[in-house]
Amino acid sequence: MFTPSDKCPRRDACVRNGKGLIHMKDLTDQKGLYDHGRLFAHVTVDPGCSIGDHPHDHETEFYYIIKGEGVFNDNGTEVVVRPGDICATGYGEVHGLENRGTEPVELIALIVQE
Repeated sequence: MFTPSDKCPRRDACVRNGKGLIHMKDLTDQKGLYDHGRLFAHVTVDPGCSIGDHPHDHETEFYYIIKGEGVFNDNGTEVVVRPGDICATGYGEVHGLENRGTEPVELIALIVQE
């Protein structure tokens, strides 16, 4: 399967009651994930914006940080994340990400199902 970048849908959304709008580029859909996942996206979190805290049951979400510095809620513990860091949340745990800095945070988000 091949998907050219210009065919990837883009959207802006308030994610899980977070602050501001998050910019998302869907890299594929459930069909492209062969029904083993529900999200594979390039995400940009602008300064002052956030992905609101939310749980994951029967699935796991991974964030791979590409650029910037954010504050990751790791099931109630705040962790500063930087390029190259990987965050994983599943099995009823809670997570979110806030950009408290002055530069955008870019990440790849992947949700895989059990």
